[in-house]
Amino acid sequence: MTNERIPLSVGAGPGQRAFAAVVGVVFTGFGAIFVLLPLMADGLLTRLTGHSDPFPSYDDARDLPPGMLPPSLHGDATLPGPVRFVGLCGLPFVLLGLYLLLRMLRTAAWLDGTRASVRGAFGTRTVDLATAEVHGGVIAHPAGREAPVPAPAIVARDPDTGRRVTIPLRGMGLATLPPYQLRALADAITAGRPSSDRNADAHLLAGQLRTMADQPLGR
Repeated sequence: MTNERIPLSVGAGPGQRAFAAVVGVVFTGFGAIFVLLPLMADGLLTRLTGHSDPFPSYDDARDLPPGMLPPSLHGDATLPGPVRFVGLCGLPFVLLGLYLLLRMLRTAAWLDGTRASVRGAFGTRTVDLATAEVHGGVIAHPAGREAPVPAPAIVARDPDTGRRVTIPLRGMGLATLPPYQLRALADAITAGRPSSDRNADAHLLAGQLRTMADQPLGR
């Protein structure tokens, strides 16, 4: 068992990252334009109607008919309140675009000794595989522009804190993670773990990882 930090080849490949980044930028830009459009239209309307023209005071204009009041006093130079709030409909697109960008650019996983860390769009979770409750699972793995495909994964849960991490076993553009990464995960799971009935499933899972690593052409 080594304490060397080993990056795991999880997440999307370079092509998928580039495609998702473009989609994220498009969503963010579209949402930002939608949010700013009412404000820009409000400023343009202000300039066209002379809202910025100075007027001495309300006392000087109170005797004028309502139709002759300057825009600064009767408020016709600005968009109605409900129209301004239409721009808020663009916020979900901005948030979705930013989330896609963060997820694609930040998603990573690594093994530091027996501690596995998975970083997502907004945070990082770490679980010690040597003491965690581990079992196999299935996640939806991105497959380029096609629909996501099921992919095997390791699910580890810290029994004390309940913190959970999911480590995909499908590499970037690969059928599975590279053999040395699979062996490192297996070693981390079994490090110092007794082979009692309670931990039998963990040792069985580690054995399956080693079998996958020993048969790189049969996957």
